Amino acid sequence: MNKIAVITGASRGLGRSMAEHLSRRGWDVVGTYQSRRDAADAVVAGIEAAGGRAVFLPFDAADPSSTTAFAEALREQLQTTFGRSDFDALVNNAGTGLSKPYVETTEAELDELLDIHVKTPYLLTQRLLPLLVDGGRVLNVSSGLTQFAGPGSSAYASAKGAVEVLTRYQAQELGARQIRVNTLRPGAIATDFNGGAVRDNPQYNAAVSSMIALGRPGEADEIGSGVAAILSDDLGWANGTVVELSGGQRL
Repeated sequence: MNKIAVITGASRGLGRSMAEHLSRRGWDVVGTYQSRRDAADAVVAGIEAAGGRAVFLPFDAADPSSTTAFAEALREQLQTTFGRSDFDALVNNAGTGLSKPYVETTEAELDELLDIHVKTPYLLTQRLLPLLVDGGRVLNVSSGLTQFAGPGSSAYASAKGAVEVLTRYQAQELGARQIRVNTLRPGAIATDFNGGAVRDNPQYNAAVSSMIALGRPGEADEIGSGVAAILSDDLGWANGTVVELSGGQRL
């Protein structure tokens, strides 16, 4: 019986790569998308063409109240598609960025980022715990911006800092069920995140590259393969910790 991973925000970018790499390692995948059903369908088609199994459910990470309905939808999907009542790993990946000076960031913008990156993962993990197997895994996605100050990232980085603290508490309190909870801290990655600045802006790309020991930003596949490793039994003793995949950014 294949293990099942639930990955939020899996229709594009890092989440898509996570889904694809886990599938290659024999996992079944339940992904979420916000509005781009066509993108989600493309991920499913690719995974199925390679012999894997995947389904996608709609989910709006900006609406923490939707976590209860999502848990019920997942429960039904697990039974219908996989013949199971539980799953093995949750990756809280869905997110959005904001590049705006601290003094110009509005309350509404701050609320949105905290909802997406803190409140929704907090509540979603709670709602899904009855479906998560004992000995399962939770992986919360953070950012290298928790380790250094990047101008214009105060709200986003503050939210991700909260994610890292939350991980440690979850790891301690869920330890009785042998559920291990870790944080993934990616560095700068060349995707469409935050308007594709790292990928598409040559000046920004060069500036970021100069801060990374390996001399370039990462690629989505380098995160996807890393997540597959983190969720594997090979890292079974990692718990309550941060795994940074940054190529050596700002050492």
